[in-house]
Amino acid sequence: MEPLKEMFNREFYRRFAGVFANIDKGFNENAFVNEVTYNLDELELNGRLRNTSVVLQKYLPKDFKKAVDILYNAAPTLRRGYTALVLPDFVGRYGKEYFHLSMEALKDFTSFGSSEFAVREFLKTDLNKTLEVMQLWAEDRDEHVRRLASEGSRPRLPWSFKLEEIIKNPSLTTNILDKLKADESPYVRKSVANHLNDISKDNTSYMLGLVKSWDNSHPHTYWIIKHASRTLIKKGNLDSLSLFDFEKDIKLSITNFRINSNHLRLGEDLQFSFELTSLKNTPQKLVIDYAIHYSKALGNQSKKVFKLKEMILQPNQVVQLSKKQLFKDLTTRKHYMGKHLVEIIVNGNEFGNIEFDLSC
Repeated sequence: MEPLKEMFNREFYRRFAGVFANIDKGFNENAFVNEVTYNLDELELNGRLRNTSVVLQKYLPKDFKKAVDILYNAAPTLRRGYTALVLPDFVGRYGKEYFHLSMEALKDFTSFGSSEFAVREFLKTDLNKTLEVMQLWAEDRDEHVRRLASEGSRPRLPWSFKLEEIIKNPSLTTNILDKLKADESPYVRKSVANHLNDISKDNTSYMLGLVKSWDNSHPHTYWIIKHASRTLIKKGNLDSLSLFDFEKDIKLSITNFRINSNHLRLGEDLQFSFELTSLKNTPQKLVIDYAIHYSKALGNQSKKVFKLKEMILQPNQVVQLSKKQLFKDLTTRKHYMGKHLVEIIVNGNEFGNIEFDLSC
């Protein structure tokens, strides 16, 4: 599989420079390509993104307004997706002295390549002023703009810095979330759920209080609350379990817990199975997860919880469950050789584990 950073390869930059040269006759196409690719092999994905903005600024007009006009003209011709994040990244880096112009540009560019990272530069500089604009975005007709309102203001957005003021005071984004709590777009709803999940990691009581105030009879709102509560449910938080009528006082046993091999090679599947037996005379609504304790570079372990099944376990019922998981290096996960552990978790409670070795 080709590394993600290869989205920004030499062929990309030749096409990219050609677009700008067609718009701005003063754009030095060859010089730009030579400079932006000079140390390309040394840069990873986000380094290549930022380097593109930095070098591009040298070849566009020094007047920010004129430079943004060229970006507007280039946007429809450029490839959409992650590489188009160059547009908002440029604005986030060089547009802080032009607040209103930059906010409008971020709003427009987000449908080409999300402005979620760039808008955080303005939240860091002037939180309240930027949040006022983002509250308006939450009412926009474009789902990309509405998502930007939620995603850009997430307290713990992956691949970005934390918004410490929002972590300390999560009510700062409540107006945005309230406007989006029943949004028709799955793209927006997922962002709202992730935003709430971020809040739950630092302000559990606040997050639970907020979602309890919402009408979860609406299917869109119910989905958001359920997805937002996933971390709390995995931890067995009683308040979050009760939101969805999961059994708080579970009585069951797990037997015949087996794995296919205690010695696994990278590229092979881990297969495990077990029997779940009810020890209660009333039905129990269960969320069944499993965790892999991955060996890390320094020999310690890092726990990752995965969803397995939701079910209602009837009195005296016995259920057999199984799962297969491939151990293969991915862009988002590198495996290290050594001791690993798989364990079963039911409504946040741990029920047994088995250790195994991973080798090349």
